[in-house]
Amino acid sequence: MGSLGGGDAEGLRGQGRRPRFLCLHGFRTSAEIMRKQVLGKWPADVTARLDLVFADAPFPAEGKSEVEGIFDPPYYEWFQFDKNFTEYRNFDKCLAYIEELMIKEGPFDGLMGFSQGAILSAALPGLQEQGVALTRVPKIKYLIIIGGAKFQSPTVADKAYANKVACTSLHFIGDNDFLKVHGEKLIESCVDPFIIRHPKGHTVPRLDEKSLEVMLSFLDKMEKETSEHSSTDVDEKEVCL
Repeated sequence: MGSLGGGDAEGLRGQGRRPRFLCLHGFRTSAEIMRKQVLGKWPADVTARLDLVFADAPFPAEGKSEVEGIFDPPYYEWFQFDKNFTEYRNFDKCLAYIEELMIKEGPFDGLMGFSQGAILSAALPGLQEQGVALTRVPKIKYLIIIGGAKFQSPTVADKAYANKVACTSLHFIGDNDFLKVHGEKLIESCVDPFIIRHPKGHTVPRLDEKSLEVMLSFLDKMEKETSEHSSTDVDEKEVCL
């Protein structure tokens, strides 16, 4: 099983808590690699507003990693799939593993994923809504999807996208990403998504001025909602901020 590590964000913003995200890395990479990709490219005034928990996937990589020679091993994968991405192996075990992570390290407000982790993250709210995944944890309220796509198998897709994804979501679409077309289709399945378009390929991009503006709007919306949700709990229990 994979290891966990919190992000490098510092303190609380204002008097509210930071939205807590479980971060799911790409295929045959790792939690540490995603941590370096995100914290190394996004400015501190963004990451300091998020409580990021990076998790390794449950299965050691069964083949060569595309990041060999760039990032050090070990490498992991969330589940296995065929060349058409329509048949999956160990998918149910993957869902159970993520739920256990969320129970142990949560509660979480949202999920952030890159590549295979993004595909998973975007599908989980719908699977949770249908009662087939994450039934023992609070409802996922936010998504950050980097280089994402939709599941192709009807077995998963019919449940994951039975309804539009209603939670607040932020999507990164790369002009040269091989998953760009699939990422656009995913956006069509979401309600009022925030969208950051960048000129790069299948990667975690740096934030230029325009991208940063979208990111900050997304963070502002989350913080406002998180603060409102926290204030409703005051009458029920004491909250130490």
